[in-house]
Amino acid sequence: MALRLWASSAANALKISSSGARAAAPAYSISRYFSTVLDGLKYSSSHEWVKNEGTVATIGISDHAQGHLGEVVFVELPEAGTKVTQGGAFGNVESVKATSDVNSPISGEVVEVNEKLSGTPGLINTSPYEDGWMIKVKPSSPSELDALLDPAKYTKHCEEEDAH
Repeated sequence: MALRLWASSAANALKISSSGARAAAPAYSISRYFSTVLDGLKYSSSHEWVKNEGTVATIGISDHAQGHLGEVVFVELPEAGTKVTQGGAFGNVESVKATSDVNSPISGEVVEVNEKLSGTPGLINTSPYEDGWMIKVKPSSPSELDALLDPAKYTKHCEEEDAH
C-alpha cells in the first residue's frame, strides 16, 4: 500500500512539474502505469466506478481519475433520497487543479452518502475504491450495468485517452 501511495504521489508530481512548458507530449502517460483498476467493478468512460452489491451499488471515481485531478480539497455530494440518472452529474470534486463534475454510471436513488469525504476529501486520492467511495445507490435499471466497461476495457480506454 505504501508503495502504491508513493507511486501515485510520484506520478502526480511528475505531471505537475512538467505542465509549465508545453513541450511535445510523450506517446504514453506515466500515470497509467501507476493506476489501479480493480476486478469486480464496472467503469464508465468518464472515469466513475460502480460496485454492484445486489440491491445497492457503491459509486466513486477511479484511481485514474483521481490521479489526473491531483489533490482533492473539496467534495460536493447529493443528499440521501436524491434521484440520479445514468450519465448525469450528481456532485463535483474540487482539486488543486480544477473542479470536475462526477457523473452517475447508473440510474437510481441515493441511499447513502460517504459523510467522511466532507471532512477528509483526500480519501478520494488515498483510497479511491475503499474509503473514498462517494454514494450508494439503489439501482432503478440494473441492466444499465451491462453497458459499462469491464476492467480490461476500462484499462484500454485509459491507455487510449492518455495517448492523445
